[in-house]
Amino acid sequence: MPAEAENAFKKRLLTAAERKSLRQLAADFKNRRVLVVGDVMLDRYIRGGVSRISPEAPVPVVRVNDQASVPGGAGNVSANLASLGAVVDLMAVVGADDASTSLAGELARRRVLTQNLVADPERVTSQKCRVVAERQQIVRYDLESSGNLSAATEQEILSRLPEAIAEARAVILSDYGKGVISPKILSAAIKLAKRRGVPVTVDPKIEHFKRYRGVTCITPNLHEAWSGMRQVPKAGEAEIEKLGRAILKTLRSESVLITRSADGMSLFEKNGRISHIPTKAREVFDVTGAGDTVVATLTLALACGASIKRAAEISNYAAGIVVAKLGTAVTTIEELQEAIA
Repeated sequence: MPAEAENAFKKRLLTAAERKSLRQLAADFKNRRVLVVGDVMLDRYIRGGVSRISPEAPVPVVRVNDQASVPGGAGNVSANLASLGAVVDLMAVVGADDASTSLAGELARRRVLTQNLVADPERVTSQKCRVVAERQQIVRYDLESSGNLSAATEQEILSRLPEAIAEARAVILSDYGKGVISPKILSAAIKLAKRRGVPVTVDPKIEHFKRYRGVTCITPNLHEAWSGMRQVPKAGEAEIEKLGRAILKTLRSESVLITRSADGMSLFEKNGRISHIPTKAREVFDVTGAGDTVVATLTLALACGASIKRAAEISNYAAGIVVAKLGTAVTTIEELQEAIA
């Protein structure tokens, strides 16, 4: 494609009819059932102010004035789906600890179904704890189990998959490398979903990139795409298009959606079509969890029968909303429709 034509294509605005179609698609999100399988965690935020340095070490002393916990990882994907009106079934592994109780409560408060949270007393519930002072993150400390699941826990997940997928209109595999998306679980989920004609998407982990063969769509950011393919990043649209085609060929997926921060998104389809979608973000405060919003909105649109192009476009609007919020954030049907208007 000549540079002039490519630039014009990238800058093309949606027509009034296309925006109306996306607003109707958002309205159709309500009550669509989506299964999320993956690594769940509890994101803890400890907020306060700093007025002095500790006499014990050259570090700031944070006077805490607020603490909050929100679902993270696959939990944030699920929260995004629920906020958009979906019926969300989350299948994940937690520990038998206080954090799992807090996490289950936060998920339930967001209307996420928790009957498929599997407790393993040999593991801890993954937690990311952030200390924030005056909007600046001072430190983060993690508590987690990231090794392989035990044979018994893996089998428990495998035994629950057929019924859960039979009830779902779409499946999301949310891989944060904590053990739930094992080769056996990944393979079983993809096969069961394809057998029922249910779209299956994946938010990838770099180290597992080449395992995701046969999915409907994989949604890496640009760094994950280059690293997952074990390639050195190269500049230019032509190089990114080569990368997208290479991912399609390697994974034999139906599509690849590469998110590119300020440069929007690039969608690659197995029929050869490439679509560059400019960002809808007007201001960016925090990109935490934006990838979760993209895969959640994209998959929910596919659950409604939308084309992958329309699904990518509406997920782009959703991402533009959440990056303007601070912390792990979600959006709603109403916010989405307003942004599209």
